[in-house]
Amino acid sequence: MSSLVWFRDDLRLHDHPALYAASLRNEPLQAIYFVTPRQWEKHDLAPIKADLMERQLNQLGAELAALGIPLTVFTVDDYQLLPKVLLNFCQQQSITQLFVNRDIGEYELQRDLAVQQQCDVAKIQVQWFDARCVFAPGTVLTGSKEMFKVFTPFSNAWLKRLMAEGYQVWPKPMSRGEALNWLPVQFAYPKVDSSAWPIGEDHVLARLRDFCAEKVDAYGEQRDFPATAGTSQLSPYLALGIITVRQCLAAMQDALGQLPFERGAAGFVWLNELIWREFYQHLLVAFPHLSKHKAFKPDTEHVRWLWDETRFNAWCEGKTGYPIVDAAMRCLKQTGWMHNRLRMIVASFLTKDLHIDWRHGERYFMQQLIDGELAANNGGWQWAASTGADAAPYFRIFNPTTQGQRFDEKGIFIKQWLPELAAVPEKHIHTPRNWLTVFQPQNGYPAPIVDHSESRAIALALFQR
Repeated sequence: MSSLVWFRDDLRLHDHPALYAASLRNEPLQAIYFVTPRQWEKHDLAPIKADLMERQLNQLGAELAALGIPLTVFTVDDYQLLPKVLLNFCQQQSITQLFVNRDIGEYELQRDLAVQQQCDVAKIQVQWFDARCVFAPGTVLTGSKEMFKVFTPFSNAWLKRLMAEGYQVWPKPMSRGEALNWLPVQFAYPKVDSSAWPIGEDHVLARLRDFCAEKVDAYGEQRDFPATAGTSQLSPYLALGIITVRQCLAAMQDALGQLPFERGAAGFVWLNELIWREFYQHLLVAFPHLSKHKAFKPDTEHVRWLWDETRFNAWCEGKTGYPIVDAAMRCLKQTGWMHNRLRMIVASFLTKDLHIDWRHGERYFMQQLIDGELAANNGGWQWAASTGADAAPYFRIFNPTTQGQRFDEKGIFIKQWLPELAAVPEKHIHTPRNWLTVFQPQNGYPAPIVDHSESRAIALALFQR
């Protein structure tokens, strides 16, 4: 008789309730992980995120081995094949208890239901734990016991519950015996180098603590400026479950002396961003159609989006003629990451200026982002496209030129990613066409592919219709 921990998007030792609960049992303990290349491909897993996953999995495997816990890695094509392989392993290893942290995607829930059913037949007890969110999806509800459809009321209810109940961070498990050897694994999946992002819980937790100690209180003033290192850049580690929101709360509390429950308090703006993250995950569970590329607001499925492959490719390649959009898109393509303010700008541009269906942008982001995650990515895109959970009406449309002027006034970020504009004076950097025509007529930077004012009018007509 022995126990098994099934790792998924929770590649960590600390604050892992399934692992901790399993480690308390007085019987042999093993761990398992599944590489699912075909499923990842269906879900548009970015190669740079796959590389980060592989590196962190090998780090986790070595750390588990040091605790005397063997980690077995299987490769199966997709979720459909996984339950049978897992059951066979459990029977071969005399596993009687399976410990798992819950997942939230619709396809992941179907996979987990199939595992539960097979384990029931085989008399293997499965213990499920809610570790992904501070409060389990489905437990932060309106007075009529329904899921909130707008963020601010959800945020207020979430904060009220946090004040009343607090949160728990689970400790790292103790050693289970003699250290074991770990042989690194390689994923059978395309990968792009992610070495610019260090892995390992100790490093990431130190990065979290440093951010909370040095930058969290100024986050509200600095977070919108891409040329300023004002954000935490912890999103890839949250997406892989290397750290949790609970650990973020603990680090913030340690740095500030208390959690910032009041708007305007130091650190509240960052806490509010963490609540946005929770909100989108709760939505994904409450409204499963979000996992299937459906609009949150059903009526917006009638918007007649326009498809223009040439314009879409120009957006992807950062060749729209709008410098802040192009710099953001080239940064994404080269690094696998994009500043949050820029994500809003380029998403608004694709949907409201180019009138291209938000689903094309959502998919392209997932194919590129090192922090790509269904709930946050879908939520952000639907917010920008005015199809999602948002109190603002559809006529919120970002002006890409004024957004650039406001958040990258001197063009520092723009010139970092658009070297062809290096010589353009600051006062012309956001509308460089006239200056280039006079002083650098051979410069290949494109003219704007659309007129924003005209595009805005078309977008309003599309939604009004």
